[in-house]
Amino acid sequence: MNTQQAGLPDDDPTAAERKKDHIELAFQSQVAAATLDARFYYEPIIAAHPAEDTAEEFSFLGKTMKLPLWVSSMTGGTEKAQRINQNLARACREFGMGMGLGSCRPLLYSDERLSDFAVRELIGEDQLLFANLGIAQLEQLIADEELWRVSAMIKKLDADGLIIHVNPLQEWLQPEGDRFQHAPLVTIKAVLSGLPDLQIIVKEVGQGMGKESLRALLQLPLAAIDFAASGGTNFAKLELLRSDPAKHLVYEPLAKVGHGADEMVELVNELKEELGSQLQCEHIIISGGVQNFLDGYYLTEKIQFKSIYGQASAFLRHAQDDYEQLQTYVQAQARGLKVAKTFLRLK
Repeated sequence: MNTQQAGLPDDDPTAAERKKDHIELAFQSQVAAATLDARFYYEPIIAAHPAEDTAEEFSFLGKTMKLPLWVSSMTGGTEKAQRINQNLARACREFGMGMGLGSCRPLLYSDERLSDFAVRELIGEDQLLFANLGIAQLEQLIADEELWRVSAMIKKLDADGLIIHVNPLQEWLQPEGDRFQHAPLVTIKAVLSGLPDLQIIVKEVGQGMGKESLRALLQLPLAAIDFAASGGTNFAKLELLRSDPAKHLVYEPLAKVGHGADEMVELVNELKEELGSQLQCEHIIISGGVQNFLDGYYLTEKIQFKSIYGQASAFLRHAQDDYEQLQTYVQAQARGLKVAKTFLRLK
């Protein structure tokens, strides 16, 4: 019986249009078995939809987060940096995320670009904020006996700690690149010794790290290791694109060397078992090629460390203009992650 003819209200006024869409889009919505995401069991029976307005708070590096998502270090010292960093800081405060700044090298000797990086007021005291310097800059500061400049920079930014980015291939391929006089491990140990009260994260810049590098880092009293694995922005490749064509042609294979986030998760899980009581670093930021909330959920569930996942280019894409674009993106990622946790289980 037609409900409207019977005098009953039509409780689904969009039904006709929706069914029409279903018919027209059905063939476009076919999913071949080979394209199914094989990482998860889908369990539609055992849970209701998650509440929209709830957040599962958790502790990471001494502060409370609401979303296991890290804004990976990106930019600084450019005309757009101030707007980008301010938008990102606002999002971190609203959604309970952590943030790593881009290279803060300009702040070591001058405050001219301080406004590009000074986002503590926007991000709030409750969210993680880390400054960032390259291993080459730290090597030079140690040689000059000027590690105090790092402490001064951290104080100016009111940051919770320092990210050290390790990038030998990028520097070697960069036309203006620095040359390391010591192995990065030597410099990292010197910084830990010279600044014992500073929380330090070590990361690569887009090609990840192999087992022996991870083994060495996991035995240091680091706050965290940030993978910066292959699969996201590859700075070795970026520098090749800035080089002359002949150099690009010869050294292009180097840009294809590296380790993906999935492989690195397996490596650190193996190392956790191998190292036992020698393990000192217990926090991991899984970044590099993490395209969406499903990647983040899968990797953070698979790893046997306290972990969050990081993104860079996806945030950068949405942070350059109005804040509302970034807000919409993060909100969608948060909702997707909540649904994934409710209905998906790792195989």
